[in-house]
Amino acid sequence: MNNRRNFIKKFFLTGVSATALPLWARSNDEEAEILHSNELIVPKKNGLAITGTFLDEISHDIPHQNWGEKEWDMDFKHMKSIGIDTVIMIRSGYRKFITYPSSYLLKKGCYMPSVDLVDLYLRLAQKYGMKFYFGLYDSGKYWDTGDLSYEIESNKYVIDEVWEKYGKKYNSFGGWYISGEISRKTKGAIDAFSKMGKQCKDVSDGLPTFISPWIDGKKAVMAASGELSKKDSVSVQEHEKEWGEIFDGIKGTVDACAFQDGHIDYDELDAFFEVNKRLADKYGMQCWTNAETFDRDMPIKFLPIKFDKLRMKLEAAKRAGYDKAITFEFSHFMSPQSAYLQAGHLYNRYKEYFDIK
Repeated sequence: MNNRRNFIKKFFLTGVSATALPLWARSNDEEAEILHSNELIVPKKNGLAITGTFLDEISHDIPHQNWGEKEWDMDFKHMKSIGIDTVIMIRSGYRKFITYPSSYLLKKGCYMPSVDLVDLYLRLAQKYGMKFYFGLYDSGKYWDTGDLSYEIESNKYVIDEVWEKYGKKYNSFGGWYISGEISRKTKGAIDAFSKMGKQCKDVSDGLPTFISPWIDGKKAVMAASGELSKKDSVSVQEHEKEWGEIFDGIKGTVDACAFQDGHIDYDELDAFFEVNKRLADKYGMQCWTNAETFDRDMPIKFLPIKFDKLRMKLEAAKRAGYDKAITFEFSHFMSPQSAYLQAGHLYNRYKEYFDIK
């Protein structure tokens, strides 16, 4: 093969530039150099690395992947390979579907799950040296009524039950996610987050709690809507004022806030992120970002995000001095074994950017 290459190379070089040689006519070193030339033209590792992910097993707007323990074990292995140290079950139940055999919720009419996912996730987190955050139950009544008082009542029992059943058993049980997704002026938000956060911390001897609200930006439209943006979006000043009031009311019971980053435009990231960090510092919270790995800019909901969009969001989080980046969510939108082929490509681009071998 090398002799043939050398002959063809000499033939081409009599009247053609070496750079015009076809790949098959080049030496192995020349091939490697050409193929390697597809390097990023932006600085690498300029963003905040993702070290946490939600686990979305009780969903209402993305498809179920029907994984068993074998697939979940492989996914935790993929997560670990890129530096993820925290997994967060986004909710322990939604309406009648639940993730574990809850005595309380089964009596309330919920369906019996075929697998205890809480136990599965805690075991895998322990195996891979991760911390697991338990997401509280979502009755769905908040989405119907806009009132969070129903969630307080349900989770009074769920929090105690889960801590007794799993928290005392697994060292990987690392904290709590207060799963009500809110934005500004949500009825009862301060009261609900304070009460649920306090109960979580009291029962678990102070394990951390966090929330992941959304910014009421131009892309904050309902998932079922055909629209991609709206006109009545919040200003940076309004956002700071309203969330300052909320943070003041929940300080001490909520330890971190991870705003969802997909509802604002890319040229608004720095302004909003700067405010978020300032508010978190003022009220003694960790400032995380929920770096969404699905794309809100497309009419098809929801597909893995374009890498450059994710990169820009992570770079803005690093510029703002954020403490941690988590994502919604690795398994669907970034995993090599996702049902979406594009997710594995996003995983590869992410590894290239952060120089992960």
